Amino acid sequence: MDTATLKLFAEQLSDNLNNNILPYWTERMTDPAGGFYGRRDGFDSLHPDAAKGAILNARILWTFSAAYIATQRPDCLEAATRAKNYILDRFVDREHGGVYWSLNADGSVADSKKQFYAIAFTVYGLAEYYRATADDTALQQAIELFRCIERHSRDNARGGYREAATREWEPIEDMRLSEKDRNFSKTMNTHLHILEAYTALLRVWRTDECLEAAHNILSVMTDRIADRSGGHLGLFFDDDWRRADSEQSFGHDIEASWLMLEAAEVIGDGDLYSSVLALTRTIADAALEGLCADGSMVYERHGNGGYDNEKHWWVQAEAVVGQAYLAVYHGVARGWDGAWRTWRYIAENLVDAGCGEWYWSRMSDGSVNRAEDKAGFWKCPYHNGRMCMETLRLLRSLPL
Repeated sequence: MDTATLKLFAEQLSDNLNNNILPYWTERMTDPAGGFYGRRDGFDSLHPDAAKGAILNARILWTFSAAYIATQRPDCLEAATRAKNYILDRFVDREHGGVYWSLNADGSVADSKKQFYAIAFTVYGLAEYYRATADDTALQQAIELFRCIERHSRDNARGGYREAATREWEPIEDMRLSEKDRNFSKTMNTHLHILEAYTALLRVWRTDECLEAAHNILSVMTDRIADRSGGHLGLFFDDDWRRADSEQSFGHDIEASWLMLEAAEVIGDGDLYSSVLALTRTIADAALEGLCADGSMVYERHGNGGYDNEKHWWVQAEAVVGQAYLAVYHGVARGWDGAWRTWRYIAENLVDAGCGEWYWSRMSDGSVNRAEDKAGFWKCPYHNGRMCMETLRLLRSLPL
């Protein structure tokens, strides 16, 4: 890719981050009663009585903390602090530890289960807030939640981390992260995001305790979850690591290809890094099996060989970062061309230039998916905001 296009790429990402994504959340999602509203639907209508999810709030915390580090914008710090305060005041379970899965719109507890995916994202957000502000309260809470995961989720006998528990940390029958997931005790998705959280915490709390845990879960990703022969990740497993699926999630594959490498880089073990570098190239190449000629990436390939051709916002965002990593870390020249092509698909098909933010997806027939949220329990500024910031970081490392 020529220098002029790389510069244009950086300009467009910066504009989308600062003038489309971030203002949407500060101007349209801030709840005057505290924290952030729980939902705007696909037509951008506010639902002020919607439940507030731990994942949404933790991802807002991470996004605006990272954005403050990147931009030094006071409004980003204000939004990050609002999210941090609401999480500490409302989501943290002061009696049993951990964080509640969801709250009612008034801040009372709606669902008190302990989903380790949500706890990991809270660690992720609090660690980034500490990185942005040196707020020791945020760091201490992140450490406490990290220890909750290690104490209640880690399977020391068979390896890996279990999905969920009751409020009191007892076994729970329904461990699923969402209704579309299978009810199994160990999943790729939760392991990937615990890894992400531990990487963020290790950046600000480099202790033997955190280093061992980060190294351990990265080893689980490389040895248990990644299929070294084909490069795809397994999705669902039982306690003894018997795989319970045959699908291939291209979005998770491409996301893992760079998050695993980022983790190895932060851990700082040269031999581990070399091994993970080779494996993540294989994973990224496998993920690109889902890339279409227009730069978009399909959601997944089913066990029967058919494809889910819906173009989800988060899959496209991760495809940009993953291809940029192919260029910068793996020396794949076409990586920047691919990242730019995927970004242009996003800009032309998913970005809502009128109201702000991105649509959930484009359906297989090309229509905008308005049945799903613009902002909500799962639709957060994290994937797209992080894509802008991480890709800008890589672009700015180039001699343009």
